[in-house]
Amino acid sequence: MRILGIDPGYAILGYGIVDLVGNKFKVVDYGAVTTEAGMEMPDRLKILYNSLMELIARYEPAVASVEELFFNTNAKTAILVGQARGVAVLACANSGLEIEEYTPLQIKQALVGYGRAEKKQVQQMVKTILNLKEVPKPDDTADALAAAVCHGHSAGSRSRLKDLLARKAT
Repeated sequence: MRILGIDPGYAILGYGIVDLVGNKFKVVDYGAVTTEAGMEMPDRLKILYNSLMELIARYEPAVASVEELFFNTNAKTAILVGQARGVAVLACANSGLEIEEYTPLQIKQALVGYGRAEKKQVQQMVKTILNLKEVPKPDDTADALAAAVCHGHSAGSRSRLKDLLARKAT
């Protein structure tokens, strides 16, 4: 299964594409879509949307794993990030992808085993799980890969549960 992980942002939108075969992850690509400060918001959103559409067309993921918005004390920033997140979800929906959403707490739990883990711990687990030489930069990229791995773990758990229930039913 090919998974597109997305860490939404309007200045930096992190993405990570991984293949899950059995219980092994393989990195396909990762990076960030950036927009320049001072650009009008509609122009920034258009860049994000078009870039994601190109990535989806190029790599043909089966599912998108999108990090849910973490609300901080700055409402204006939260609204702007929410707009970028909406554009990311729209690009995935318009491409026919299944979309799964995970909170930062769920992602940390899936990678580190502790929902209140530090960012550095999550980054190190991304590096380890994906067998990377170094932690991906910028942080948004590592967060997107973490979202993809989180979905891979979650999908694997659901698949094993379905198999178990199917065996019990027979």
